[in-house]
Amino acid sequence: MNDTISKTFKRRLLWRFLKGSRALFLLSMLCAALSALADMLSPQIVRVTVDHVLGGKTDSLNPLIAALVEKLGGLSYLAEHLWVLAAALLVTALAKVLALYGFRVSNTKAAERLTKTMRDTLFLHIEHLPFSWHMKHHTGDIIQRCTSDIDTLKGFISEQMTSIFRIVILLVLSISFMAGMDPLLTLIACLPIPVILIYSLHFHRKIGEAFLQCDENEGKLSSMAQENLTGVRVVRAFGRERMERDRFYAQNEYYTGLWMKLARPMAQYWSTGDVLSGTQILLIVVFGSVFCLQGRMLAGEFIAFLSYAAMLTWPVRMLGRMIAEMSKAGVSIDRIAYIMQAEEETDKGKALRPDMGGDIVFDHVSFAYDEGTEILHDVSFRVKAGTTLGILGGTGSGKSTMMLLLDKLYDLPDNCGTISIGGIDIRDIDTRYLREHIGMVLQEPYLFSRSIAENIGITRERLDMDEVREAAQAACLDETVQGFAKGYDTFVGERGVTLSGGQKQRAAIARMLTQQTPIMIFDDSLSAVDTETDAKIRAALEARFGSASILLISHRITTLSKADQILVLENGRIVEQGSHEELKGAGGIYQRICAIQSGAEEAVS
Repeated sequence: MNDTISKTFKRRLLWRFLKGSRALFLLSMLCAALSALADMLSPQIVRVTVDHVLGGKTDSLNPLIAALVEKLGGLSYLAEHLWVLAAALLVTALAKVLALYGFRVSNTKAAERLTKTMRDTLFLHIEHLPFSWHMKHHTGDIIQRCTSDIDTLKGFISEQMTSIFRIVILLVLSISFMAGMDPLLTLIACLPIPVILIYSLHFHRKIGEAFLQCDENEGKLSSMAQENLTGVRVVRAFGRERMERDRFYAQNEYYTGLWMKLARPMAQYWSTGDVLSGTQILLIVVFGSVFCLQGRMLAGEFIAFLSYAAMLTWPVRMLGRMIAEMSKAGVSIDRIAYIMQAEEETDKGKALRPDMGGDIVFDHVSFAYDEGTEILHDVSFRVKAGTTLGILGGTGSGKSTMMLLLDKLYDLPDNCGTISIGGIDIRDIDTRYLREHIGMVLQEPYLFSRSIAENIGITRERLDMDEVREAAQAACLDETVQGFAKGYDTFVGERGVTLSGGQKQRAAIARMLTQQTPIMIFDDSLSAVDTETDAKIRAALEARFGSASILLISHRITTLSKADQILVLENGRIVEQGSHEELKGAGGIYQRICAIQSGAEEAVS
């Protein structure tokens, strides 16, 4: 996941994420700027009070401040009415409080809107990514990018970027006011600033790679936890608790070690910043005291200078922190942009919406996953509309691959044959329309953490209980569900963990039947039910959906025996083709498997 991502793409992505929160972030920046201006006024009020109102000095007043003093009645009036200056300090403090309140409220709202926009955008994009993309990436790592990396980016924008106006104002005005009071002391106060900034840039480069390692290994840790939680029954069944625990401990130890390793330069950075900031204040106190004793500075000026120097420390440290945090934010935006850069599934053909009740034809189809070993080799067959095709083959023979290609979960490359429905190449059929008309029960049925009724009715926006029960009856599930204490309201655990394998398969079949599609695919989806239930389900399907084209993948001969046509696959090639009666006496793979299964059934009986 380390593809190069252009800076332009990342800038546009960030601007897209900020949609809906830009105005609030601008408002928060304005409030931060007003707060900085209020900070600047307080030391000037103290300076005027000490040096000019109480000290009687009439010169060296800033023209703007002098004009303001005159509006308030002049120095003599203020000397007799000190409450005016106290009120000015109070008003300034109140203005700062209101500005900070506005900053916090607008910034928090903007940050949460930004987070929501990022999550919504990522989720929507991930939903539209090709099936092949999902097969290449770990779920835990994707989740980590959608949570931790989003939080890191949000924190940088809301905590560092929005303070940039306040930092600039504090830096410019502090240095301006300080220089107006004493240029030499200002120069001394500014000596540590370049050192802090240069060190921050060095630190930014140093931790970028280290933080990337931490982030990637957090994704691995999340993937490990996610796999163990969803596969808890397998872990328990095979007594692998200790082995999985040791694997998790080892990964967690390595992940913790990376952060411990990163903690050293981070501690050095912040400690160095503290020392430099302390040195800055120390230099000002020492030289400022000497200048006061020499008569070069007044007491009020020195107090104001110290106030500005203290204010200067925060923006310099904040600017340094912003540069340092930029490394983390840069890693996070790269990881988020990696997902957003992945191309969504699109229709490359004509996006037609033809009648889906026609013949299904595979014409010289060959296919390989990601330029690997070819899985299908020149496969050709026809499924006449309204008939049932049975498919038999060993593991890796390409049975499921053919179904994934038919449903366009994988795109069939050019010059690798064609797959058509009713004479229309599926490349030219609208993908969503195609899938709406192909019902599929996968080899490993997936149920959501919802009620049984919700799982069965998930294919349609509105589905009443009569339709749910009708589909469940066809899948021979209704009687089983009625035996549950809560019936169809029974909650299904994560990935259907509370149901048996056969119950999950029948629930998945019922879910597919609610679509009422003209094409139905059963990818070894009756393997966990007994032979009697298998026969009942097939009879119900034949009675209810006799006009549908059915593709039935199974290792059980009794399941395939009623099919109009049966294909036998071996190493991605069709090695036998015909009806049950034709194949069971042909002396090939089908006959051999038929004899083995018949013998097993006789032995059991």
